[in-house]
Amino acid sequence: MRAGRRVTELRVALTVADFDQALAFYRDALRLEQAADWSSESGRVVLLEAGRATIELLDEAQSGVVDAIEAGRRVSGPVRLALEVTDSEDTARQLVAAGAEQVAAPVTTPWGDRNARVRAPDGMQLTLFTAV
Repeated sequence: MRAGRRVTELRVALTVADFDQALAFYRDALRLEQAADWSSESGRVVLLEAGRATIELLDEAQSGVVDAIEAGRRVSGPVRLALEVTDSEDTARQLVAAGAEQVAAPVTTPWGDRNARVRAPDGMQLTLFTAV
């Protein structure tokens, strides 16, 4: 490890057109715990806890491979959220019921996870994965 400052938190900031819909989706349907509400007269902002954070870097070729495995075709943009959950298929069903779009049927990946791909109402693609 290099000397110096170290990152202590990864925070993904999503700007959404429909705040109430996004809050209901991420907090209530996905069950992310609300950690803070910093809303004011100037705008709305809520911080949601999402467990341990990592950054996964993929080149274009590997991103295409992952899309092909999970969705059968190239569908994701430069950012896709991957969330480890206890039951990816059940979580995907709950999120679809809450307004997400199922991108593809769940699959078992070559690396042994059970993955389900959905598109949140705000357009963000989510990979829900469960270690098998």
